[in-house]
Amino acid sequence: MIEQASLPGFDDGKAPDALRTIGEVAKALGIRQHVLRYWEEQFPMLKPLKRSGGRRYYRPEDVRLLATIDRLVDKEGYTLRGARLAIEGSGDAKAPAAPMAPPPADQAAATADDIAPRLRAIRDTLAQALAVA
Repeated sequence: MIEQASLPGFDDGKAPDALRTIGEVAKALGIRQHVLRYWEEQFPMLKPLKRSGGRRYYRPEDVRLLATIDRLVDKEGYTLRGARLAIEGSGDAKAPAAPMAPPPADQAAATADDIAPRLRAIRDTLAQALAVA
């Protein structure tokens, strides 16, 4: 399970456990409101309270979850699906949650040695094709 981010600082005079509107959360996290609404569709565990007229109120745990999603997607390079799987703690091998790391330097060098003869052959074939044209 992914560790959730700490609650961002709100400078509005409200108690730390107060409910926040979508505008307050969007401003504090630096995320546009339509993105927050979209993330509600993509992350079933994100369920802000909705009052009459559909107005959203985010609990502190919702804000922490949004901060975690933002960190995973915008800073660590996760896809939305990967971030969802990472938060849920799922180990789906078909959809890795984390971005792929580059291969180790020794493995990259071995791959370059293996591919070099093939690339030279392709280059020679292309050169012959250009010479004929």
